[in-house]
Amino acid sequence: MSERDSMQRSGDKASVLAGRSVLVVEDETIISLEIEQMLQDLDCGAIWHAANVMQALAVLAQHRPDVALLDVNLGREKVFPVADMLRERSIPFIFSTGYGRDGLPLEWAGRPVIQKPYLTRELAMALTPLIEGEKNI
Repeated sequence: MSERDSMQRSGDKASVLAGRSVLVVEDETIISLEIEQMLQDLDCGAIWHAANVMQALAVLAQHRPDVALLDVNLGREKVFPVADMLRERSIPFIFSTGYGRDGLPLEWAGRPVIQKPYLTRELAMALTPLIEGEKNI
């Protein structure tokens, strides 16, 4: 049984993500495509990709995602200007990093974090509270 089938049969929280739009800010193309597949498996709607801060801000100038997934380290830059804009626009987001919470500066330490690598189920469990409004925006 696939992970998606398992989630659907167990009544997992993936259903709240159905049709939701997501901004994925990730500089590694392969990882970005893997995340897209996970989000598709969770029945998310539009998925916008950005590999750097400039691209992410351009996406946000044209679209309003329901939620965003932000890789902290984007090559030589950090994602925090994107996080600032999301916070200003009251769009929930989660940081994605291989360093876990330790990879965040103190200003962002209270924000949700998912540690790489993660599975579809873990992504669903991390994004669901954001959609349900359980986390502070």
